[in-house]
Amino acid sequence: MSPIIPPINLSSGFPAPSLFPLQQLNRATNTVFSKPAIWHEGMIYGPDEGHYPLRRNIARWLSQFYYPNETLGSKSRIDADRICITGGASQNLACLLQVFTDPVVTRSVFIVEPGYFLSFRVFEDAGFHGRLRGVPEDEEGIDLAFLEERLRKEDSHSKTERPYKPQRPYRKLYRNIIYCVPTFSNPSGKVMSLSRRTELIRLARKYDALVIADDVYDFVHWSTSPSSGDSSSSTPEFRHILPRLVDIDRTLDGGPIDEFGNCVSNGSFSKIVGPGCRVGWAEGTPAFAYGVSQVGSTHSGGAPSQLMSTFVNEMLEFDTSKHNDCALTTHILETLIPAYSRRYKKLTTAVKEHLCPHGTVPAFENKFNVGGGFFVWLKLPESLTSAEIVSAARQDGVIVGDGRVSALPEGNARCASYEDMIRLCFAWVNEEELVEGVTALAVTLARLLEHKSV
Repeated sequence: MSPIIPPINLSSGFPAPSLFPLQQLNRATNTVFSKPAIWHEGMIYGPDEGHYPLRRNIARWLSQFYYPNETLGSKSRIDADRICITGGASQNLACLLQVFTDPVVTRSVFIVEPGYFLSFRVFEDAGFHGRLRGVPEDEEGIDLAFLEERLRKEDSHSKTERPYKPQRPYRKLYRNIIYCVPTFSNPSGKVMSLSRRTELIRLARKYDALVIADDVYDFVHWSTSPSSGDSSSSTPEFRHILPRLVDIDRTLDGGPIDEFGNCVSNGSFSKIVGPGCRVGWAEGTPAFAYGVSQVGSTHSGGAPSQLMSTFVNEMLEFDTSKHNDCALTTHILETLIPAYSRRYKKLTTAVKEHLCPHGTVPAFENKFNVGGGFFVWLKLPESLTSAEIVSAARQDGVIVGDGRVSALPEGNARCASYEDMIRLCFAWVNEEELVEGVTALAVTLARLLEHKSV
């Protein structure tokens, strides 16, 4: 009996286990458990805001990435009091909604669409079923004219009601929530332009909105410009593409309009260390960061992932022998960027060669000439639907992402159904399987198109 060959999974948005920094983590855990002063703190509940050495090192590390060529004066330096340790981006999204929203006061949740589909249930669990509003993207990112029209409409229909949640000095209840992935949006891969980022913050201030920016893909990107040659062999640079929304909120028009500001950066080590580490961070104003730490579950049990925080912190300790780089930065520059850029090139080249001749239209170019994120977003030939492709491709040994899941769930306002789109992930499977999977998918497309033409 021949062995069952598992399908090639181009759907799951997970980082490849072969790229986990196991040696660095092993050294970090050995260091922690060899020093009682560290492991003792790691094994107790820990402060609400999180392990202070990690907050300090994340602040320093972020300053290095987002302000690489600036003298770190008071306006550009990120301080530890702006950082709260979280259990990762998804867990923190739920915490943000618990602290800073109220089902009565907060009118709507605006989500850039196509959206990160696993966020939808988090919003619905927080009491916003039926009040999710999709905002379409264009080549610059979020469509601000569309968003403002919807915000204005919500304002005109609003009425003041007594909130369910009690007043607390650590919380502000925002009237609106805007959720986005500004850099390498999931699933479209788009990068929001600087002008859109700036005007989005102004719009958030005007309509009392909290912008929740998932900045989880910022750290791993590479050039896709033809003049750059083989980006996997060039020396990458550890720096941002564009300022974050939270950075703009710090300085735009004199800075935040109140102590809480209008933006939070939701960060995570899931994509650059491993999802199982369950450590992330929130960055906002000091008052906002403290507010995040006061969510009931954290105030009861202490900061999430306290022990793992000590391991991650060791990976962020600067190494003077590497020009003040830390183990994590070295891992990003020497392992992740070369590997993911190779994978990206393999997948996009295979798409152009095998899928485009069948009428598939890719959406992986952007005006910044950068690649990043984990996904490629594809428009199918007009005669085919994602449901047909997903089902038929599975029979051909390939799993692909159904575009329909990126539309807001039933009962909410939707921009589109995305039934003509599919999502492919280049991060999870082995490199050699990327071309094999796309080739098999091309066979699926050809068969379905031939059947349609009969």
